[in-house]
Amino acid sequence: METAPNRLQQLLAFYADDPNDAFTIYALATEYRPTEPLRAMKFYQTLLDEHPDYVGTYYHAGKLLEQLEKPEEAEKVYRRGLQVSRKAGQMHAASELQQALNQLLGLDYEDE
Repeated sequence: METAPNRLQQLLAFYADDPNDAFTIYALATEYRPTEPLRAMKFYQTLLDEHPDYVGTYYHAGKLLEQLEKPEEAEKVYRRGLQVSRKAGQMHAASELQQALNQLLGLDYEDE
């Protein structure tokens, strides 16, 4: 299981070199998410604040907020992500965000 620490160390080195690179920040959030969700959330929050056009952030940040039992914050993130993804013409991302929002709000009727 050598790969995970090496990948994380590599990402942290990239981040040290360029702390403004959205992809590196996103990769770090993804890496930390399973083991350190609060640390992952800090990286997602950085993306939300400093790279609001990085569409990929919104779905994962919202899901993590749900996992951290912060549904109101998750709803805000999903709604903001919907605006950003539609403006960017990224309809697949918008569709995923809409589904996540519907589930969060209990509007997902597919299970019935």
